[in-house]
Amino acid sequence: MWRAIRRGLAVLGILLIGCIGYLAYLQLSGNFHEVSPGAVYRAAQMDGQKLVRWNRDHKIASVLNLRGQDDGTDWYETEKAVTDRLGIKHIDFRMSASSELTADEARKLIEIMRDAPKPMLIHCKSGADRTGLASALYVAGIDGGTEGEAERQLSAIYGHIGLPAVSAAYAMDKTWERMEPELGFYDS
Repeated sequence: MWRAIRRGLAVLGILLIGCIGYLAYLQLSGNFHEVSPGAVYRAAQMDGQKLVRWNRDHKIASVLNLRGQDDGTDWYETEKAVTDRLGIKHIDFRMSASSELTADEARKLIEIMRDAPKPMLIHCKSGADRTGLASALYVAGIDGGTEGEAERQLSAIYGHIGLPAVSAAYAMDKTWERMEPELGFYDS
């Protein structure tokens, strides 16, 4: 019996190490992924060099910052300086991963994404929670993707862990669930 318990604990330990390793990889890589082919990308907060590289590789025309305007902070001033220098439109939209968006706020976010010059790069701090919700709203509300395609954007694949009573970021899942009917998705 003890042998089985030890094996089970070893397997759990390996899984935990794998999950931690994957989340570390997402952060080190910038969590950069394509949302809509050639039109929308998602990422974590990037340094100036990554933004320059992603602009060179993908011709980024706008950056949607979901952390909101934060004058005086290094990350914000660097991002603004690089977008200004490269002629990239910089858009601020303040969200919190631990607070649900109202329906009006979600509609406003969809409108901003629809009207932003493409290709667009969407980011928050880690590129997982706020960026996941924005990407899901883009896929469903603008690209016309399926419910599954949209929900994939708000998943552990990108580092989002939305568990009720465990994760403050569950507010993003609750916002998504509340917006589903407006986006044409209904529970059966």
